[in-house]
Amino acid sequence: MNLLDDRRPDRRDAALALLEALERGRHDAAPRIGITGAPGAGKSTLLDALVRRLRASGRTVGVVAVDPSSRVSGGALLGDRARVRAGVGDAGVFFRSMAARERLGGLADATWPSVAVLAAVFDVVFVETVGVGQSEAEVSELVDTLLFVAQPGAGDVLQFMKAGILEHPDVFAVNKADLGALAERTASELAAGVSLGAHAPSTWQAPVLLVSARDGTGVDALLDALERHRGHLVASGELGERRRRSRGAYVVDALERRYGSYGIEKVGGRDAVRARADSARGAGFEITRELGREIEAAIGGVR
Repeated sequence: MNLLDDRRPDRRDAALALLEALERGRHDAAPRIGITGAPGAGKSTLLDALVRRLRASGRTVGVVAVDPSSRVSGGALLGDRARVRAGVGDAGVFFRSMAARERLGGLADATWPSVAVLAAVFDVVFVETVGVGQSEAEVSELVDTLLFVAQPGAGDVLQFMKAGILEHPDVFAVNKADLGALAERTASELAAGVSLGAHAPSTWQAPVLLVSARDGTGVDALLDALERHRGHLVASGELGERRRRSRGAYVVDALERRYGSYGIEKVGGRDAVRARADSARGAGFEITRELGREIEAAIGGVR
């Protein structure tokens, strides 16, 4: 994973070769679960509770936590790691903190490749993001299931809708259920917002659950909801579609960050890049390298 975060050209090529080998070997069976929510909602504490339950059932867990960045060092502030203690001394849990740096989408540059590596090793992979908002939609293109963690008193239906948080999550959890009526009211507001959407009979409607990371209330039900969503994705065939969209989003993002919109246009634009990624049939990292070489050739070998 250090290799993935290395920006030197020779190390970048080595990282892509590793990722291509993982893709060819189809090492991508692990569920990928994103956790998002406003600061203070208790995402890290709830993640700790989920990890403990999964380890108790014998499953191994990999976690990528995208932390706010230090203005001094540019590195992750490691606030999430301080709260997720389930992996201390446990070889079945791997925790990686990454700095969001200047990314508005809540993800670090190396998150997608890191998730691919962890999915080849662990039974379940979590991605915890910095915050929440419409820019947070980026994480929904990376994971199979997106869990939104709300805190009691977070707002009413209109506020949830304006914040854009009802569009992407697959499961909602109102944390701090031990606060009682306040938590119940927030859960009711979220459920009302979710119900406003149009849902065909065969599609998934996001459940809203009350949980308490502090005393463990509702954690088992939350895990069950996450697993039910995974079953829905597999049965409906949507899992493959989500992975396809995720691959295309990564390829466009990786090329655009390195070469800019000018470089992307040299290979036909964003739509053409996504089409090439779709035709790659899983080799997203390989097509990234191929398109990068085409862009460099088109603009005179600029690296």
